[in-house]
Amino acid sequence: MKRHISIAMQNSTKTLAAIALLAAPVFAGPPLVCHPINIGSAPSLPWTSTTWNLSGEESYDVNHLVTDTLALLRPDAPVLVRMETMRRAALYSQKNAAVARELLTGLAARATSDERDAMAAFDYGYLIETYRQLEMTFRMSRGGKNRGERMNPAAGLDGYALVKQAISMRGSDAEMEFAAALITTENSKQDYPEHAAKAKAAMKQDPLLAQNVASHF
Repeated sequence: MKRHISIAMQNSTKTLAAIALLAAPVFAGPPLVCHPINIGSAPSLPWTSTTWNLSGEESYDVNHLVTDTLALLRPDAPVLVRMETMRRAALYSQKNAAVARELLTGLAARATSDERDAMAAFDYGYLIETYRQLEMTFRMSRGGKNRGERMNPAAGLDGYALVKQAISMRGSDAEMEFAAALITTENSKQDYPEHAAKAKAAMKQDPLLAQNVASHF
């Protein structure tokens, strides 16, 4: 009798653990903006801030932002590096609407010049969703009020569709699945469990991904 109870309890614990792993996490702020991606020692845009709205200690010249970002998003750059680079770029551009639009236009041009380029589609889609979550962050910080001059240059665009397109072209990419999971914590939430499960399934083969999954989920 005790053995049956023990087995039942073990099965119940496993079921609850599985549900917990797949349940969408609750973030302190939209994850694409408020939570940095661990990229180890990989090159990206310079960064000293610990907050989404910048600490005021940054000396980076945003006039170089578009050129520097496009150079960092080279074809062989890992997806995690692309994610953090675009997070930093979006935050740097938040007070310069012209630079924000120029960055979006630059990634759009790359994505439309070669529709078979999965990385270009991913970059464009991920930036769109980062801008969307940045707008959400401003609204949250202002109690839902319009943020005036800080308008979203990607308003009305569907970045998640582009990220899914990139995943389809890649066939299998756990880091892109991780990106899609972060997107779907705030948008298309019904798709979150599938993306999260696919990202978690590859953790043993990708130690840096495992660290990011653990810190984000």
